[in-house]
Amino acid sequence: MTRQDRPLSPHLQIYRPQITSVLSILHRITGVGLALGVPLFAWWLAALATGPDAYALARSFFASPIGLALLLGWSFAFFYHLSNGIRHLAWDKGLGFDLKTAALTGWLVIFASLGLTTLAWVLACPRIGIWS
Repeated sequence: MTRQDRPLSPHLQIYRPQITSVLSILHRITGVGLALGVPLFAWWLAALATGPDAYALARSFFASPIGLALLLGWSFAFFYHLSNGIRHLAWDKGLGFDLKTAALTGWLVIFASLGLTTLAWVLACPRIGIWS
């Protein structure tokens, strides 16, 4: 049998994405997003320590549409990474590996992430002067 006669292994074009594979990829993406947000968080902390003028500049950036979109994305990434990390801790203990439980906990991670992000924004925005 030559190399050309052998069948190719099925790849992404063949398999339908499953919730566990999609959430695994999203876990990696949110981890990278959280890491990329660290320099902006450090800038905000430095501006806070530097004085009112530096803080006003940082605050104006984070209150802009781009800044708000970044904050929304980072808050979702944080809550998703946290929720899915808890799920992974259960997996490390050998729990939740059957398909039904894995799918159920995957959906719980999604709903928890969306719910916690929404709750954080609803509670925080009036206090920090956004949408007030």
